[in-house]
Amino acid sequence: MSLVTLSGFPRIGRRRELKKALEAFWRGETDAAALAATAAALRLRHWRLARAAGADVVPVNDFSLYDHVLDTAVLFDAVPERFRALQAQDPLAAYFAMARGHKRDGLDLRALEMTKWFDTNYHYIVPELDAHTRFRLAGDKPLAELREARAAGLAARPVLLGPVSFLLLAKTTDGSEALDLLDGLLPAYRDLLAALHREGAEWVQLDEPCLVLDLSPAARAACLRAYAALADAGPKRLLASYFGALGDNLGLAAELPVDGLHVDLVRAPDQLDAVLDTLPAGRVLSAGVVDGRNVWASDPDAVLPRLERARERIGAGRLWIAPSCSLLHVPIDLDEETRLDPEVRAWLAFARQKIAECRDYADALAGAAVPALDARRRALARRRVAPQVRRADVRARVAALTPEASSRASGHAQRRRVQDARLALPPLPTTTIGSFPQTDALRRARADNRAGRLPDAGYRRVLEAEVERVVRAQEALGLDVLVHGEPERNDMVEYFGEQLDGYLFTKQGWVQSYGSRCVKPPVIVGDVARPAPMTVAWSTLAQSLTPKPMKGMLTGPVTMLQWSFVRDDLPRAEVCRQIALALRDEVLDLEAAGIGIVQIDEPALREGLPLRRADWPAYLAWAVEAFRISAGGVADETQIHTHMCYAEFNDIIEAVAALDADVISIETSRSRMELLGAFADFRYPNAIGPGVYDIHSPRVPEQAEIEALLARALEVLAPDQLWVNPDCGLKTRGWAEVEGALRRMVAAAHAVRARLAATA
Repeated sequence: MSLVTLSGFPRIGRRRELKKALEAFWRGETDAAALAATAAALRLRHWRLARAAGADVVPVNDFSLYDHVLDTAVLFDAVPERFRALQAQDPLAAYFAMARGHKRDGLDLRALEMTKWFDTNYHYIVPELDAHTRFRLAGDKPLAELREARAAGLAARPVLLGPVSFLLLAKTTDGSEALDLLDGLLPAYRDLLAALHREGAEWVQLDEPCLVLDLSPAARAACLRAYAALADAGPKRLLASYFGALGDNLGLAAELPVDGLHVDLVRAPDQLDAVLDTLPAGRVLSAGVVDGRNVWASDPDAVLPRLERARERIGAGRLWIAPSCSLLHVPIDLDEETRLDPEVRAWLAFARQKIAECRDYADALAGAAVPALDARRRALARRRVAPQVRRADVRARVAALTPEASSRASGHAQRRRVQDARLALPPLPTTTIGSFPQTDALRRARADNRAGRLPDAGYRRVLEAEVERVVRAQEALGLDVLVHGEPERNDMVEYFGEQLDGYLFTKQGWVQSYGSRCVKPPVIVGDVARPAPMTVAWSTLAQSLTPKPMKGMLTGPVTMLQWSFVRDDLPRAEVCRQIALALRDEVLDLEAAGIGIVQIDEPALREGLPLRRADWPAYLAWAVEAFRISAGGVADETQIHTHMCYAEFNDIIEAVAALDADVISIETSRSRMELLGAFADFRYPNAIGPGVYDIHSPRVPEQAEIEALLARALEVLAPDQLWVNPDCGLKTRGWAEVEGALRRMVAAAHAVRARLAATA
């Protein structure tokens, strides 16, 4: 019978228990022992959930207190020198300092960079290496978790990030090549594999998601060298790829001396026959046939024929059935969603249900009658004709789009002149990205309103008071362009989805974005339209309170798409155009209400890039078009901003320029302005706000630090291009640190302005 397994399970808990435990620890309300106890309880609960759902083998070492890439760096002692003293005193404090920064007891430690995990909305901590990095096995986390699972009576397989992907995901700080460190890293991997073998592990999973990328000759050679060195070390090895097709790396993967291969047959179902033709005799195939990244139930009529074909070729004993990738990217349990329409609920599957689907397929392959498969077929048939799925008016509006819909009336230079006259801003204008801290009192008011304890009128008065407080605070800080602070918003995507037709929402559908940051992505179930204005009342209220310019704040169409669970029955480009038209209506209403600046955030633009470069042009064409549709109808004097964070821009700078936003703000504080090089080399003509304050860290930067960052920016940007702002929204920070950081940011901008004036 085929084995049912999985690559990873969500970490955060059904009720976000990990988030709450982490934040209580960071606030000093609990100690390390309490945090460790919560983590152990969650691991055991999740293993048992997976086993009860039908998994024969559960993963271990997929759990993390913050991030699995950071865990790998710490496991192999890839700790930058600046954290060593703290690590010697308190290893857990140093671990979190690498993720979040640290400013206490005379230490001021800048966090490691953070960026997107391939094309997902999960963020990983970027290992920081140099030519002098020396690796060693410095921990026992995989061993300890294997012992925990076996003590609970569970068959378990350790999951490790593979050595080549680890190095390719890292950055070097001295210009050296990360892959040159491979020979120094491999002995540490050998030591770990040997220890796992002594512990009784039969299999170990080595994740090499880099195998679905365009690999350089050096990277391909590194794979061959790495797995030759690991061939006789420890347990049997399952080489795991996911997020796409192996493509031209299939021969390489088959050549590596491993005992099994996991492939993604959801993102790349067409690769199955090539994989079966290439798979060496005796090797296990782990077939990722259930979508680990989306919430839709799988289609038995698509999945079963693939599995039957594989079984006929290699036999049931060599065929494992699994989700396509770690279930980190989906919520835990659909049974928590008791308020969903039962009809719609039958279309969905969360982590526990996805494991159960794998079990169903394994049982069906073994000849058992599986009523659940017929029930799923009936539900999917009803979905295809459901009235909430298709709207003729939305389809007609998209079909009627012309090239003029995605064009501004004039070029940037002309727009700049009329915008300068309207806004009358000083050099190096200061602003924020949009959100301000959401206090406990504000969250309680929202919860009370949703529970019926606080009437709508009372809740609105709370929000209006908070808007005024945020406006007055910004005036006191001396910011030049203000925002209303977004107190009414629960999440930058969910808030808009709640007001658009075509979306549905969950109560406990949380997924991890990074660390303790969790999001509850809405589900795009049907055609998208805007029935009424969404933000106009809040922006006009805020503008009525101040003579300073007020930004209207929207989430862009690509980010609305990427950060939702997207329907799987319509091309993504088509869904994105529908969202863009809904947002266009909102932009025009903001303009008509007198709002002179509208920010359309697109932090997910690069995240949506296909993993293979050959597929980039088609994606970038429709993604840029969607943004331009959303902004294309405004007059020249309306200034359009956008915001992007945690993205490398060098390779898509032409697409970023094609957005034609008047001002773009980007994350640059952790990279110390490195990202600006792409804009300088391209001679980017529009205005840029490089982030000077890392909002993902609790540390408050000094004024001199911000001035130094602005000086770096002015080495590559003209003064009339430069805006001054934080990296991202301030929602997750506390008021004390926000006010301190913004006060220093404004003071730094004034100081640099003065120096520019003096030298002029």
